[in-house]
Amino acid sequence: MAASLTTSSFWILTALASGRRHGYEILSETRTASEGRVALKVATLYAALERLEQEGSIRADGEEIVGGRARRYFVMTEQGASRLEAEARAMAQAAGAAQRHLGSRPAFLATAAVAR
Repeated sequence: MAASLTTSSFWILTALASGRRHGYEILSETRTASEGRVALKVATLYAALERLEQEGSIRADGEEIVGGRARRYFVMTEQGASRLEAEARAMAQAAGAAQRHLGSRPAFLATAAVAR
């Protein structure tokens, strides 16, 4: 079983799940998809992209010059899609367990939480 994805890797793969993207698009998409909870820094993004590429989860998919600046594009591989799917399943199972446990709290704890 592969190790869990880091938060950065999870959101990068999530951004790439819908198609080819360059670095700035990945930054923007991770912020949007996470509803602002994740705002990757450029250095964090490129370190994670390099690691994901070395692991075989993504691959570079060309470069173009726009406004005098190079844009490197990336796509998710089948291995990356499998890792993201497995991580999403594990997260859903964990969330379900938390919800079940929250639903089984003794009434006095639920009442105390509402009173705050």
